[in-house]
Amino acid sequence: MIEITDIAVEKAKEILVEEGKSGWGLRFYTAGSSCCGPSYGIDIVEQPTGDDQIIEKNGLRVFVDSATYEKLEGMKFDYVQEGEREGFVMTGGQASSCGGGKESSCGPGCGSSCG
Repeated sequence: MIEITDIAVEKAKEILVEEGKSGWGLRFYTAGSSCCGPSYGIDIVEQPTGDDQIIEKNGLRVFVDSATYEKLEGMKFDYVQEGEREGFVMTGGQASSCGGGKESSCGPGCGSSCG
């Protein structure tokens, strides 16, 4: 199971409205691999594709292809605001960062980064 926090849901819904894509969803995907380990990305999409797992929470839909879903099992998707650091974070599962912890993060506009 992938845990999605209430704050992440609300912030994602705000972004979808700002982008003019209310009712669309987020896609979590495997973005590749590097010295950091696997990296994951987030896109805004209108509909799921054929093999997607669909997670719904408080009106937000998240689509994850089956292979990525297995890798993200046990992951927590959250939104943090700590000083100058603000954005979505993925912790647990196989999400990882160059910092050696199990965290991958992306800014409010979605996408992915390492470290």
